Amino acid sequence: MKVRDIMTTEVVTLKVDEELSLASDIMTLARIRHLPIIEGDRLVGIISQRDLFKASLDSVMGYDYGEARDHLKTVTIKEVMNEEIITIGPDTEIHEAGQLLIENKIGCLPVIQGNALLGMVTETDILQFYVSRHQNQISGY
Repeated sequence: MKVRDIMTTEVVTLKVDEELSLASDIMTLARIRHLPIIEGDRLVGIISQRDLFKASLDSVMGYDYGEARDHLKTVTIKEVMNEEIITIGPDTEIHEAGQLLIENKIGCLPVIQGNALLGMVTETDILQFYVSRHQNQISGY
């Protein structure tokens, strides 16, 4: 099977000049761990929950939520995002995508075709695919 069969196509994106607090709010409310960052219509970075944790001073200095959020309002996404993005195409085999995640110790891969962001595939998507496939084999489907 191909990545296109399991990727998430409804992807929330942010722009490089937006506040980091917006990324934090979206990740918390939507319960997602990765956000692609765009400039115009081009993918230029990705931000993860881990990036937010690094940028937040609350864990280091004992700030409460409000103080930490105020700090994140002073930081732009461009200052924190990872610009070294590993991407894949929609016709990549699922096991190849999984191998890329493992080898690079990352949690997601933006799926692009040309310059267009088509979706995202995460470690959870791949794990769900293999668990479902295994359950189907056990039950004889």
